[in-house]
Amino acid sequence: MYIMSNSALFLVALLTAIFMVGAALIIAKLLAPHSRNRLKGEPYECGIPTRGTSWMQFRVGYYLFAILYLIFDVETVLLFPWATVVKDLGINGLVCVGFFLLILTLGLAYAWKKGALKWK
Repeated sequence: MYIMSNSALFLVALLTAIFMVGAALIIAKLLAPHSRNRLKGEPYECGIPTRGTSWMQFRVGYYLFAILYLIFDVETVLLFPWATVVKDLGINGLVCVGFFLLILTLGLAYAWKKGALKWK
């Protein structure tokens, strides 16, 4: 029985991945519907021509809302691994996560007080 070395196994996995991705792209290209319409190349397919420049300023509220969403999204992602090993961490892990949640709650209270969550 032949046992592959790590480098040979890696090479087989890499070649298999390249082949599978290439095959998927070729199959998608062959089976996808085609349209020879000239308007398909336009940036906006809604049929309404744009007016003015596409560069416009957005209100700061959009950015604040997005940043707050990302902060609490990252919080959720960080809590899942902690929840899987909570029994092994003991009281020290509980205190650390409690401190983490306290800081995030204070940040939410600050944003709420400043009006960042109000959609104007």
